[in-house]
Parts: sequence; structure tokens; C-alpha cells
Amino acid sequence: MPASKNPALEDYLKTVYAHTEWQPDPITPKVLADKLGVAPSSVTEMVKKMAAQGLIAHVPYGPLRLTDAGRERALAVVRRHRLIETWLVREMGYGWDEVHDEAEVLEHGLSDRLLETIDARLGRPSRDPHGDAIPAADGSIAVESFLRLDGAPAGHTGRVLRISDRDPEVLRALAAAGVAPGVVVTVETPDASGEHVHVRVTPVGDGASSAARVEASPIELAAEAAAEIWVTG
Repeated sequence: MPASKNPALEDYLKTVYAHTEWQPDPITPKVLADKLGVAPSSVTEMVKKMAAQGLIAHVPYGPLRLTDAGRERALAVVRRHRLIETWLVREMGYGWDEVHDEAEVLEHGLSDRLLETIDARLGRPSRDPHGDAIPAADGSIAVESFLRLDGAPAGHTGRVLRISDRDPEVLRALAAAGVAPGVVVTVETPDASGEHVHVRVTPVGDGASSAARVEASPIELAAEAAAEIWVTG
């Protein structure tokens, strides 16, 4: 494996980047340890190494922030991961609830040449099966305004941008309900208990006209599922 490839370091950089991709709060060493399932002492040692390489900015007991160099490295790993997930779904017959762990393994060993071949074969996709933006080869990445569905006000209409791949069971339930990246959802009156979010769903290809939304059947989502969905703001 080339010296530039360090799977552990790549996992750290990717996790730090992903933590702030869909919400603004910076990641702390403790949260990073929890996300990676490692001891706090392991995080401390790796943070020192990343800081020494100019990949991360950190003050003792403070949050972690990627430097420009760290962000560039992180985006390269994110690109690999998301292209692999897209390839597995489109070309290898995997479900969108099955690809995360496979991509975690493959992303560290794939050559740049094979990655470029996959990207070209897939037609240079801009988003992975879960709606996450795929960074371009030059490190640029598309960004749209967004909000989480469980925080959207009644009457808000937005296109589903992204669904977290954290819980395969939630992905399967949402797929069964017809909720996926690209569909348009309109938030109905909030559930008084706060346990559910009521929405109307316009499937991909049906447009986003008011008439189409009125005809769509309402769907009741558990608040936990709605918290895994991001829509256009």
C-alpha cells in the first residue's frame, strides 16, 4: 500500500468531515471516539499525528476542524466511498441498505485508475444512492440549502436531498413508503405528540405541482425516521 494510503487516518478524516456536512456543530474528540468506536486515548494520538501533518486544527479539549489540506484529503476518501456505493447499487445489484459496510472496506484499496473507470462508466454521477453529494475529482462538491425533515414547518415543500445510511432498517422502511432522494414531500400539520411527522409524497417524475401533491396519499413517519431525512430549504 502506498505511503499516502493510511486507512485509519482516512477514516478519521472522513468522519470529521461527515460530522459537519449536514449540521453546523464541530466535532469533539469524544464524539469522534464514539463515532469510530475507539478509545479516547486512540483519538488523542491520531489527532496529534494529523495535526503534525497539517491536516487538522485543534486546541486541547476543543473541537476538531479540518485544515484546507485535511479537507482535501477527506473529500478524496468521501469521493471513493460514495462512488463505490453508487457502483454497487447500479452495477452489482446491491440494495441501498447494503452498501455502506462494503464501501468502508473497498474505499481504501481501490486504485485511482479503477476509481476513474468506475466514475466514467457510471456517467460521472453527482450523488450517491442516499443522496449524498459525490465530490468531483478536483475536490469540488455541490452544496444546496437544506433542513432536516423533522424540523421543517407545516406546509413546507422540499425535494428529498439525502437520507442517512446509518440505519439499514430505516432505509428499508422509507423505501417501502416511497421516500427516497429526489421525491418531493410536503409537511402536514405536526403530530401533537411529537412522535410522528405527517407528509405527502410526490414520487420522482410526477412533478411538484399543487394538484399532484393534493392527490398524493399522506404518509406517517416516525420522528426517528424523519430525523434521518434532509430536504431542500
